[in-house]
Amino acid sequence: MKYAVLFKGINVGGKNVVKMKDLKQLFLELGMDRAETYIQSGNAVVETALEETALREMVQTGFAGRFGFERDVFIRSEDEIRALIGRLPFSEEEIAAAEAADPQVEHLYVYFLGNPPEQSQLEGIYKGYIGPDMLRAGERELYFLSPQSIRKSKLVTRIDRPFHSATARNWKTVNKLYEMLSSL
Repeated sequence: MKYAVLFKGINVGGKNVVKMKDLKQLFLELGMDRAETYIQSGNAVVETALEETALREMVQTGFAGRFGFERDVFIRSEDEIRALIGRLPFSEEEIAAAEAADPQVEHLYVYFLGNPPEQSQLEGIYKGYIGPDMLRAGERELYFLSPQSIRKSKLVTRIDRPFHSATARNWKTVNKLYEMLSSL
């Protein structure tokens, strides 16, 4: 099976620094058939016979042993990445409007979750929120679209409460990971 492996909080603000060549080497030492990394934020694609749960446990244990700290790890199969791209819940018009508001920043993100989001969690995020940002639920992810930088979003700060272990990737990274999975 081919999987995307996403780490939360690697190489952010000079903290939890991990070189991607060292991360790739970890995967190879853990017995992955093939492994590639992408940019410095803890993204990898691997091929292995392991199932998702066993892979996550092996990666978390191996990572902590090698790098000396723990990180949340999210695993998605090639089929799951393809499906989440295909289920993009925003229209072309919504995306174009967000991009036109500020062409200098990324506007579309996916938050990877450990479990499916619950309606009560989403309602809690939106309670009292007034603003242009949009959040939509997927299977084990949230889709986020904003006309402004994610750093300025008031809705993003609300996502952390119910989904504190989630990790976000911009849409370009999600698509690049799928491309890498397809060619692995």
